Amino acid sequence: MLESGVIRIRGIETLDLPELGPYLTLKQQGDHYIDRLFVVEGIKVVKRLLASDIEIVSALMTPEHLEVMRPALEARSEEIEVFVAEKRLLEGLTGFVLYQGLLACARIPRPVELDVVAGLATPPRFLVALDGLANAENLGVIVRNAAAFGAQGVLVGETCLPPYLRRAVRSSMGNLFLLPVVEPVSLALALRELRRRGFRCIGAHPHAGCRVLPQASLTGDCCIVLGNEGHGLSEAVREACDELVAVPMHAGVDSLNVGAAAAVFFYEVWRQRNESRRWDDSVEPHEDRAGS
Repeated sequence: MLESGVIRIRGIETLDLPELGPYLTLKQQGDHYIDRLFVVEGIKVVKRLLASDIEIVSALMTPEHLEVMRPALEARSEEIEVFVAEKRLLEGLTGFVLYQGLLACARIPRPVELDVVAGLATPPRFLVALDGLANAENLGVIVRNAAAFGAQGVLVGETCLPPYLRRAVRSSMGNLFLLPVVEPVSLALALRELRRRGFRCIGAHPHAGCRVLPQASLTGDCCIVLGNEGHGLSEAVREACDELVAVPMHAGVDSLNVGAAAAVFFYEVWRQRNESRRWDDSVEPHEDRAGS
C-alpha cells in the first residue's frame, strides 16, 4: 500500500472486500442511510464532492482517473482510501454498469437547522420546499434548477425521498453539495415558521383557479413549495402556504412534470428580481449546460 499525502492508494484485483460494501450494494441505499453514507458517481459529481466540505470516506476509480483526481484528493484534509482497479473489474459491480469508472463514498452531512438557513443570506431570500417527492431523479433535477436560479436552501419534507440517494445526487449534477438542506420533522410547521419570519410561501398547484404564476409577488423573501409527482401538495402543506398558484398553460394540458414546473417557478423568481437589469453585458457562460 502506497502513502501519498492524506490519501491511501490501494490497488485491487477483486471486489470481494468489506471496505467496498457501499459500492457493492448500490440498490440497498436504505442500509447506507443507517450508517449515514452515500455514494456518488461520475466525473463532474465526484469533482464537486471533492470541492465541497463534505467528509469523504473513500473513492473507487481506474488508474487513469486517479492521475486526474490526485491533486483534488491530496488537497483534502481527511484521510481517504482510494481503491484503484481496471475498468473491466469495476464494471462487475452488482447491478450496475460503471460507464465512467469513478465513484466516491462520503458521509451524509447533518441537516441544517431552519433558523440557520432562514438567516443565511441578505434579503430577498429564496428557499425551495419539497413535499412528498417520490422520484429520485425529479428530486435531483429540482435541486439542480434551484442552484441554477439562486436558491439559498432546500427544505426536504418528511414524506420525501432522502436527498442523498445516488440517483438524486447524480441528477442534481452535484449541485446538492452547494445548497444547505433542511429536513424538518413537519414541513407544514416549517412553512408556518417561515411565514412568521416574513417569507411568502408559494405553493405550486395545477388547480389553483385563476391565480397564475406571474401574478404572484416573488420579489421579497419567498419559498417555492413543490409537491408529489402524482397528487401534488398534501392538504396540510397547502394550508400552510400563503397562496397556491399555477403555471399558465394551453387548454387541454393539466400539468407539467415537477422538474419542469420547478424550473418555470424558479425562473419567475429570478425574472421578477432582475427585470430592471440591463443585459448589455451578456451572462457569463456556464460549463454545466443543460444535458451535460
